[in-house]
Amino acid sequence: MSVTIIDVAKRAGVSPSTVSRVISGHPRISPATTRKVKEIMQEMGYHPNVMAKSLVSKTTQTIGILLPRSAEELFLNLFFSEIIRGVVTQSTRSGYDLMMTTGTSESEEVEAVTRLVKGRRVDGVILLYSRKSDPVIAFLKEQDFPFVLVGRSEDYPDILAVDNNNVQAAYDATRHLIAQGHKRIGFVSGPPNLIVSRDRMIGYKKAMQEASLDIQSEWIVEGEFLQESGYRAMSFFMNLPHRPTALVAIDDIVAFGVLRGLTELGYKVPQDLSLVGFNNISISELASPPISSIDIGIYQLGYTASQTLIRAVKGESIHQRHIIIPHRLVARESSLHTNQE
Repeated sequence: MSVTIIDVAKRAGVSPSTVSRVISGHPRISPATTRKVKEIMQEMGYHPNVMAKSLVSKTTQTIGILLPRSAEELFLNLFFSEIIRGVVTQSTRSGYDLMMTTGTSESEEVEAVTRLVKGRRVDGVILLYSRKSDPVIAFLKEQDFPFVLVGRSEDYPDILAVDNNNVQAAYDATRHLIAQGHKRIGFVSGPPNLIVSRDRMIGYKKAMQEASLDIQSEWIVEGEFLQESGYRAMSFFMNLPHRPTALVAIDDIVAFGVLRGLTELGYKVPQDLSLVGFNNISISELASPPISSIDIGIYQLGYTASQTLIRAVKGESIHQRHIIIPHRLVARESSLHTNQE
């Protein structure tokens, strides 16, 4: 027979209601009693019935994550594995499980999140990216359901959000290349419907304009957060009669594609073209040459998003609605070279 809450209570010499309060983290139970009951639960192999507990407490102790639409982007871009690592670490420490969902279109994403919310499968949701006019955010706002956005929303500036200052980050990346002597600097951007793509574009243009440098429309290419986007951009850039001498890539994975394209065309980094990416993923320093990158604190983005959501789920007052995670430039060999016009 399976161990019951009554069995645990008898062994611990307390009432079943006390064991129940220990399981739910009731603040009135002393640390000594909590420790004793948890030790006995572990010894006896007792695991609380989550479904029964959720019926009583009206909570699931589970948070949902809306994954990116593209499975290729999810599994090939290390940004997502690192941000999910941050979410998992914090939620586990707080006693919460995770449920992940996605969709292949906006309507499927709304349907997936609707099932989580209406089916009371989760206590809150984390959105891993921000889009213009996002129907998922509109639905969650309408339902008054706890959620945290990794990014920022133009339509709902008051929502809980964890983000970087992406305008400043792209500005810093571009200024770094200008400081290396570059005057013709290109930008490999992401999908135009993503807020992060627009913000980083603004930062790039701001740095170029402040330095009185020309911005040629052919020096800006939009794509996905995939290596293939950087590879295709390279084929285009290096065939221009007046090509850039340096590039800002919106993501390190895109920068890897740029590097691969340059190598196949017989060009060298940074001698023929300097390069700066974003995210400072673990393999950036293992590239040949190592890639300069803006470290945006991916793990901390995920950790803070989970921490903020769980506080909201518990009904705590959160005064700072928009949390900014600091960024820093990690300069490596791919950009530390003065390239003359």
